[in-house]
Amino acid sequence: MKRSPWVSTLIAFVLALVAGLYYTWIIDPVEYVDTAPDSLRDDFKSDYMALIAAAYASNGDLTRAQARLGLFSDDDPATTLAALAQQRLAEGHHESEARALAILASALGEQPTPYVQTPGAIETALAHQPSATSGAPSPHSTPRTPIFDPVPSRTPTPVSTAPFELQSREAICDPTTQQPLLQTIIYDTRGVPLPGIEVLVVWDTGQDHFFTGLKPELGLGYGDFTMSAGITYTLQIAGSSQWVTALTAEECEVDGGENSWGSWLLTFIQQSPP
Repeated sequence: MKRSPWVSTLIAFVLALVAGLYYTWIIDPVEYVDTAPDSLRDDFKSDYMALIAAAYASNGDLTRAQARLGLFSDDDPATTLAALAQQRLAEGHHESEARALAILASALGEQPTPYVQTPGAIETALAHQPSATSGAPSPHSTPRTPIFDPVPSRTPTPVSTAPFELQSREAICDPTTQQPLLQTIIYDTRGVPLPGIEVLVVWDTGQDHFFTGLKPELGLGYGDFTMSAGITYTLQIAGSSQWVTALTAEECEVDGGENSWGSWLLTFIQQSPP
């Protein structure tokens, strides 16, 4: 019986394929050596930067972190890391990872000159926060389903653990805010904004937390939490004994008679150790 030409061709192709795979996988496999981080895929770059931030959170070696970040062609790594912190948080990554990224972004963005506090230092810093019009909230809003389950996290940080004290509590009416917010601004003993501070929020049926520094465009010491109507919240800075109670999401009236969300702005100052 005469064999069809295409059968012989197919057999030859299969044998050549098997021989090629055997050579490239077993005899002489490809080895990637010294691949530059800047040539990685975007998601791999993000993972690499997250590892750099985790290493910095562990050892506090900023010089080494800067050298590692220098492998990327990025003129503003602080902004990139801050944006990545928000992105990883939105994608469901562990909050400790976002916190480490925010802390490294803060360290890279700090000015090298020492800070000297003056009597108006805190007031001046607050004046540069997002503008808001004070107003008395009036109840009227639609409930939003809160997140009940907190995400545990623990990341070593260079931030001092001295307790914090509430300095001001202000009901604000900001027409640019789409949802009612619990806004916090946290300073150290010198009046310098502190990123990476964990803030706890509890209510009758659940609890949650957030960190400062994840929105650097609003200040390194800034953090916020979206409230739901009809729920009364209590807030505490992690590691502090002071609770801020009776925080409720309500609406308020802005210029022109229109209604807007009323939010709370809480300012905390770190106390010097005894």
